Amino acid sequence: MLIDIPTRLKNIEKPIRRITAKEAALEIEKNQGLLLDVREASEVAAKPVNKATAIPRGILEMKMLALVKEADRPIYIHCASGVRASLAAEQLMLMGYEQVSVVTCAVDDIIAAVTD
Repeated sequence: MLIDIPTRLKNIEKPIRRITAKEAALEIEKNQGLLLDVREASEVAAKPVNKATAIPRGILEMKMLALVKEADRPIYIHCASGVRASLAAEQLMLMGYEQVSVVTCAVDDIIAAVTD
């Protein structure tokens, strides 16, 4: 049986913490968390988020362990719509990362929040 994206997102077993860009920016300032952009390289080039580390969703699992070696480091994930960020959050939690949040707003809001 094939599963569409809305159903796939509903089937994520672990609860995903969702926060706004302003909340993420405030937390990152306090806890030195990582802002992670999982959009494709062309999307990042067209509208970069300067304080974010960009790793496309398709290679996230292969790159993450080299980038973040601490399971308890806060990670804040964003994309363009929230779908890739949610799928990425699920994978990172399955890999053992303990403090994963999805930033749920438009890219322009994230850009504004981290440059204030």
